[in-house]
Amino acid sequence: MADKVELKIGDIIKMKKPHPCGTNAWEIKRVGMDIRLCCTGCNHQVMLPRKQVEKGFRGFV
Repeated sequence: MADKVELKIGDIIKMKKPHPCGTNAWEIKRVGMDIRLCCTGCNHQVMLPRKQVEKGFRGFV
Protein backbone atom coordinates (compact mmCIF):
# COMPACT_ATOMS: atom_id res chain seq x y z
CA MET A 1 0.00 0.00 0.00
CA ALA A 2 1.15 3.57 -0.68
CA ASP A 3 2.64 5.72 2.06
CA LYS A 4 0.24 7.83 4.09
CA VAL A 5 -0.24 11.35 2.75
CA GLU A 6 0.18 14.29 5.13
CA LEU A 7 -3.07 16.24 4.72
CA LYS A 8 -3.39 19.65 6.37
CA ILE A 9 -6.19 22.20 6.63
CA GLY A 10 -6.03 24.63 3.72
CA ASP A 11 -4.35 22.21 1.27
CA ILE A 12 -5.89 21.99 -2.22
CA ILE A 13 -5.96 18.40 -3.48
CA LYS A 14 -6.98 16.65 -6.71
CA MET A 15 -9.36 13.71 -6.46
CA LYS A 16 -9.87 10.85 -8.92
CA LYS A 17 -13.49 11.63 -9.77
CA PRO A 18 -14.63 15.15 -10.63
CA HIS A 19 -17.48 16.88 -8.79
CA PRO A 20 -20.67 17.29 -10.88
CA CYS A 21 -19.79 20.99 -11.36
CA GLY A 22 -16.78 19.85 -13.42
CA THR A 23 -13.77 20.41 -11.15
CA ASN A 24 -11.75 17.78 -9.29
CA ALA A 25 -9.87 20.21 -6.99
CA TRP A 26 -10.93 20.29 -3.34
CA GLU A 27 -9.84 22.40 -0.35
CA ILE A 28 -9.40 20.60 2.98
CA LYS A 29 -11.49 22.24 5.73
CA ARG A 30 -11.23 19.61 8.52
CA VAL A 31 -8.89 16.71 9.21
CA GLY A 32 -9.51 13.75 11.52
CA MET A 33 -11.11 10.34 11.11
CA ASP A 34 -13.39 12.12 8.62
CA ILE A 35 -12.17 14.81 6.26
CA ARG A 36 -14.31 17.79 5.22
CA LEU A 37 -13.67 18.87 1.65
CA CYS A 38 -14.89 22.03 -0.08
CA CYS A 39 -15.21 22.02 -3.88
CA THR A 40 -13.13 24.85 -5.37
CA GLY A 41 -15.60 25.23 -8.23
CA CYS A 42 -18.96 25.64 -6.47
CA ASN A 43 -18.05 25.70 -2.72
CA HIS A 44 -20.11 22.55 -1.98
CA GLN A 45 -18.84 20.81 1.17
CA VAL A 46 -18.74 17.07 1.85
CA MET A 47 -17.50 14.91 4.73
CA LEU A 48 -15.73 11.72 3.68
CA PRO A 49 -13.95 9.00 5.68
CA ARG A 50 -10.16 9.38 5.62
CA LYS A 51 -9.78 5.99 3.90
CA GLN A 52 -12.00 7.09 0.98
CA VAL A 53 -10.10 10.38 0.57
CA GLU A 54 -6.71 8.59 0.59
CA LYS A 55 -8.00 6.09 -1.99
CA GLY A 56 -9.20 8.83 -4.39
CA PHE A 57 -6.26 11.20 -3.78
CA ARG A 58 -4.33 12.05 -6.99
CA GLY A 59 -1.99 14.81 -5.82
CA PHE A 60 -1.73 18.39 -4.66
CA VAL A 61 -2.71 21.35 -6.83
